[in-house]
Amino acid sequence: MTARIVVHSFADARAALAAAAALGRDVTLTSAADAGAYAGPGWFKALTDEARRAVPTAHCDIVLDCGAAPGFALAALQFGLKRVRFTGGEEARRRLQAIAAQLDAVIETESVPALDLHGVRQPEARCLAWLAGETVTRA
Repeated sequence: MTARIVVHSFADARAALAAAAALGRDVTLTSAADAGAYAGPGWFKALTDEARRAVPTAHCDIVLDCGAAPGFALAALQFGLKRVRFTGGEEARRRLQAIAAQLDAVIETESVPALDLHGVRQPEARCLAWLAGETVTRA
C-alpha cells in the first residue's frame, strides 16, 4: 500500500507530488473526510489533475472521501473516479461496490493512516518526512 496524504488544495497536492517524485515513491492523494459531499468529485478531480500536470514525474492514485453519502459516492463513480471512500450503511455499500466493479473502480470502507496537510506551513517538507518514514516532523 502506498503512503497516503490528505490534501485540501492545489498547493497541498502539488507539494505531496513533488515530495513523492523527489523520493521516487508512489503516493495516494486523499481528500478530506466528506469532501465528496461538500466540494464534489469535479473539484477533486480538477485539483488532482492539475497537480499531476504540475509534477508529471510523480506517480499517484487518488481517493475521494464521500463519507456516508451514497449519492455523492455514486456521482464520484459516474464522474470517472476509480477510488471512492464510503462509510455509510451496508446495503448502500454493497450496491456501490457492484456499480464500482462494473466501472473497474473500488469502494473503500476502511480508515487508513494518512498525513493530513490541513494547516501545515511547509507541506513539501512534511511530505518528504512522511514519505521517508518519519513519524514526527518539525516542518
